[in-house]
Amino acid sequence: MPKSRRLERLRIGYQKSGVLLSAKSRGLIDKAWPGTRIEWALFPSGPPMLEAMAAGAVDFGATGDTPPIFAQAAGAPLVYAASQPLTGQGEAVITPAGSSLVLPKDLKGKRVAVTRGSSSHLLLIRALDSAGLSLSDIRLVFLSPGDAAGAFGSGGIDAWAIWDPFLALAMRDQKARILISGAALPASDAFYLASAHLARDAPEVLRKFLDALRAECAWGNSHQDEMVQIISGASRLPPDVVLTSLRRGRLAVEPMTAPVIARQQAAADIFAALHVIPRPITVAKAVWRDWTPKG
Repeated sequence: MPKSRRLERLRIGYQKSGVLLSAKSRGLIDKAWPGTRIEWALFPSGPPMLEAMAAGAVDFGATGDTPPIFAQAAGAPLVYAASQPLTGQGEAVITPAGSSLVLPKDLKGKRVAVTRGSSSHLLLIRALDSAGLSLSDIRLVFLSPGDAAGAFGSGGIDAWAIWDPFLALAMRDQKARILISGAALPASDAFYLASAHLARDAPEVLRKFLDALRAECAWGNSHQDEMVQIISGASRLPPDVVLTSLRRGRLAVEPMTAPVIARQQAAADIFAALHVIPRPITVAKAVWRDWTPKG
């Protein structure tokens, strides 16, 4: 087993939700590594976070299923360290309240926004496939979550494929209507990603880090009211939006199992078949298997 060297700095990428935000807010990581300089970087979505990891600016982060597929296809030096099963309820293709669109088949010829390389990119592909459509059947618009929210509210797009907390915000503030959610499509997972150098040079640190996050998940799942206040305070999201997001699935940090890898490989194969990524990939080659959860 590789021997860890002392880690002087740990750079963590996080978003406005999830266990990493909770761990940051409660000071969990700083307490666990008093001799290590912990640096946190906030990202609006997974793709720019993994771009930063590929550039050597981030050591660890959490994203949906699609960003690591794009990153691995681009040759980024990263590994899948752990996973989180999803219910699918936390992302959907939505339409404005007064839209005439009712079913996924109604998206044909419509302007549909999504963040390129995000988990909702895959969601959109699968939603269209469920109706016998493909990306070529719609007017695809790649937008960041912030820009898409503005376009959605102004009528600049007909539909939007998006995840929580942006989904919960759109439903609350813009009365968005769900056309189809991830719960009606093949199951997927979220992932905890680490830079290849962290997994190689400091495996003990990575194992301890995953154990700490797993414990934080257990605490968060049993203290939902406190989690709402923590995440709301740190992200400035309304408490009711945070609560809606949390209720759509459990916080979890789980090992990379064969079924998880198989689901991720199926997703990667979809992007390869559509030539959305530059080359086919083998997900298993980027999986770090050197962690067994405690307890």
